This record gives sequence, C-alpha cells and structure tokens, in this order.
Amino acid sequence: MSTDQAKRISATGATVDVGDATTRYLLYGLLPSWFVPGVADWVMHRRTRIEDTAGTKESLIHSLMMAEVGIPIALTLRYEVNPLLLSVQLGGAAVHEATALWDVRTAVDSERDVKPIEQHIHSFLESLPFGALAALMCLHADQVKSLLRGGGGDPDAWRLVPRRRPLSRGYLAGIAAAIGTCVLLPYGEELLRCVRASRRRRKNEKYENDARSDAAHWSAARSGKGR
Repeated sequence: MSTDQAKRISATGATVDVGDATTRYLLYGLLPSWFVPGVADWVMHRRTRIEDTAGTKESLIHSLMMAEVGIPIALTLRYEVNPLLLSVQLGGAAVHEATALWDVRTAVDSERDVKPIEQHIHSFLESLPFGALAALMCLHADQVKSLLRGGGGDPDAWRLVPRRRPLSRGYLAGIAAAIGTCVLLPYGEELLRCVRASRRRRKNEKYENDARSDAAHWSAARSGKGR
C-alpha cells in the first residue's frame, strides 16, 4: 500500500484490524463452511453404496479423520494458542493428511466408484485444515517463535491454558449443534449402515455354507445307499 493510499484511508477513518478480521473469518466463515464438503462427501458415499463396497473399514477411517481434525478444533475453541496447542494442531494436520491417503487407497482398491466430484470434495476437506492452521499461525506468530525455541522461558508453553476471552456459550452451542447435525449424525448413520450390511453378508455366507454342507452330506448319504 502506498503512503498516499494509507493517508486517504486514515482520513476517512476506515481502519481494519487484520487480527480481528482474520479471527472472525475463522470463527464465522471457514469453520462453519467446513461442514458443507463434509456433508457432500457423505452423500457421495451413500450414492456409491459404501456399505456394499469398501464397507466398515472405510467408514471407520472416516471416523478416525474426523477425530484427527475435531480434537484440535475443540481444544482451540476452549484454550489459548501456545506451543502445546500448536503442536497438537500440526500433528493433527499431518496425521489427517496421511489418513486421507489411506482412505482414498482403501476406496480405490474396493469396488466403490470414487467419482471425480468426490475427489474434488476431498480436495476441500484436505486443504481447509492447512488454511485454518496457516491463518492461526499468522495470528499467533509469537507462539510459533516460542514453539521453534522449544517454549523456553514460558511456564505456560506446554500446558493447556483456558482462553482469556472465552467464546460465547451461544457460539459454542451453535458449533456443537452443527457438528452433531452435519458430522456425528450422518457419519454415525454411515457406520451403522456398514456394520449392518457386514452382518447381513456374514449371515448369508453362513446360510450358504450350511446349505452346501447339507447338500454334500445328503449326496454322500445317497451314494452310500446306492452301494
């Protein structure tokens, strides 16, 4: 920004606190919008009948990925950003990426048809954690430096410190309701559907094996009588 532009903005009184704007974006923009690709991905799994293809294994991997992202988010909403919390966030993002690769490999190796639109949805689900983490690290550059120094000199560096300015109960309740509606409910339904389908297949296989065993038994009995 040039000096003249800065003077004009100052003269009109139109000032923007970048930190506040970024925080509002994270709380009211990025985090709520995260639920949209999550629900869309669940729809893709349902349309491609995950319960009859990749089955329970892939559904459990989805639950694992949600935990890898959900735990750091929950901690960030309740505690101050410090080296400990940054370590949890960075570790969660790295593990989530590795699990995402495992998830795609599991789906591709199964009979489930992973369509291009689902792969595009995955790109959002993978990039959003890194976008959120990058913005958070910009907001707390001092804590990033502290982390790089091993937290030296800060007695609170490696413990969870409650937020000095807690988020409102209304906001936390809204996020909790969104998580229940857009994450726990649909993906819980998916896992239940996969478990039921797996039990049904095992039961059918047992019946088929019993039927083959009975047929072999009667065939042997008839052969014995014939002799």
